[in-house]
Amino acid sequence: MASVVLSVSGSDRPGLTEALAEAVLAAGGNWLESHLSRLGGLYVGSVLVELDGDRTDDLRAAVRAVDAKGLEVRIAPAVDGGVGAGEALRLSLVGQDRLGIVRQVTTVLSGLDVNIEALDTKITAEPHSGAPLFNMEAELRLPPGLPVAKVQAALEAISAEIMVDTALTPAGS
Repeated sequence: MASVVLSVSGSDRPGLTEALAEAVLAAGGNWLESHLSRLGGLYVGSVLVELDGDRTDDLRAAVRAVDAKGLEVRIAPAVDGGVGAGEALRLSLVGQDRLGIVRQVTTVLSGLDVNIEALDTKITAEPHSGAPLFNMEAELRLPPGLPVAKVQAALEAISAEIMVDTALTPAGS
């Protein structure tokens, strides 16, 4: 069996997920995981598909029909990276929206060799004033031997500068 990742993007409209699911099924593929959403008026995301290795060309052919419906689909072989050896954490961050928050947080994490396995961000309205609040949720994987306290201290060191509150919790809690 082979695993491939489909990366999709196109103008959002009804029926795109169905067209994508039909292409996967037509090639004998099994839809394993996906992250699909509407973002900036576009339908974007990724799908992990498992199929017989000799059916990849069938999937490429089936995807051409989806492309014709206005959804660009790219296929890449999945890489079995396994689960990292370090501790898994969940980072929650909220603060007044401003330029550079993502860059500053990711710079700190990258400097500690922390892997960001998933990242979700959104803007919400502050309940009382309606001011825009930046919200970030991330799944992190620490390198072996890196204490959580060091990650927490590094995030706290920039939290006052970028005016955000952060919380680190064990993944899955």
